[in-house]
Amino acid sequence: MRFEHLIEVNDANNPAVVALTTTQLWQGLMLRVETPQRFLEHIERVTVLERGDGWLLREVDFGRFVARDRITLVPHSVVRFDTEANAQHPGGSLAITLESPEEGHLFLRFVYDTPVPEPAAGAGEGEINYAAYLKAAYRQMDIDMMRHLRELAVLGQLD
Repeated sequence: MRFEHLIEVNDANNPAVVALTTTQLWQGLMLRVETPQRFLEHIERVTVLERGDGWLLREVDFGRFVARDRITLVPHSVVRFDTEANAQHPGGSLAITLESPEEGHLFLRFVYDTPVPEPAAGAGEGEINYAAYLKAAYRQMDIDMMRHLRELAVLGQLD
């Protein structure tokens, strides 16, 4: 399953939206990389196993399973999470890209690629559409992350 969506971070036409700089947004994304438990409450522990120039390898303990992520960083541009498949998790990837198509506008593009199959054409009404459920959960998680980043920015914690 491939799922892609945009979140508008800054809208120059809407002064009610707390505007973030690219630097603040990047700092917030780095918080998600280094301390994801601040964004997902069901994480029990995060261990950085290795770190290099523009990447890190971490284990995230969810209690019922452990996921291992290789994270690639292109500063102020892209964060890519590649999660290894294991007995409890099918693996997959997430790329978060910062986009600024014009002055005053800032977006985050989220692209998820997972081995979860899309429902077959003509699937029965009684079948559970796990892909649709997963897409809705991903979107909500990303909206919640953005809301949390705005809160941190207002508190001065992203400067």
